[in-house]
Amino acid sequence: MEQTLDQTWAEAWQRSWDEQQEGYMPDRELRLQALLDVVEAVAGTAPLVLDLACGTGSISRRLLKRFPEARSIAVDVDPALLTIARETFAGDDRVRIVSADLSDPDWVLQLPEVPVDAVVTATALHWLQAPTLHRLYQELYRVVRPGGAVANVDEMAPAELRTLGDGLSSIEERRRAALRSDGRPDWNSWWDVVAADPALVDAVAERQVIFGGNHAAEFMPPASWHEQALRDAGFSEVGVAWRSGPGAMVAGVR
Repeated sequence: MEQTLDQTWAEAWQRSWDEQQEGYMPDRELRLQALLDVVEAVAGTAPLVLDLACGTGSISRRLLKRFPEARSIAVDVDPALLTIARETFAGDDRVRIVSADLSDPDWVLQLPEVPVDAVVTATALHWLQAPTLHRLYQELYRVVRPGGAVANVDEMAPAELRTLGDGLSSIEERRRAALRSDGRPDWNSWWDVVAADPALVDAVAERQVIFGGNHAAEFMPPASWHEQALRDAGFSEVGVAWRSGPGAMVAGVR
């Protein structure tokens, strides 16, 4: 029998996703706020934004709350997360959701509109390996308009501050442990709960075909690697626009 979903169902999953993610990033809301600051800085309060590797649509939700006149193109490949995203934004024509694999160079052909004012992504591109991520930055240079920006926030250790960086990472880990002590699910446990939802069973099965049960190994270079990759892609203004411990946002302006 086809499942009937609604906004209540979607909102419950959004809260669950946020809680799980915050267990890894106690400063997650600050990270997402920093991304939206970049959007506003280059495009004002009515931007067209590419929410890259959007997951459940966390960034797009916050984008529309902060900028009601904004529009979002939300792209991901995960069928389960996209199911939640589609239900979250059902009936909202400000958001267009696209299923596309960023490891495929032709993913850009599936975008319904280019150029965009800004590309934002959070805690997602570390699933791509170095050659693919390097190429992706080049593709994003062609997707964003002149004067627009690409911003990626993720774990990006400060290579130039090795001793201090280690200390900051230790502090971050203590904060994570404190949050997780309330019993919130970790990554694997969260997916076990997802798989038990009848409305997501088919999407989880499709996800397992795509990922073989999980994602590939993580690639987490220092911020300097991302900065150089953005310069190689042609971005004229590149740098770390925000940092909190091991987490950082690297931005490039075309």
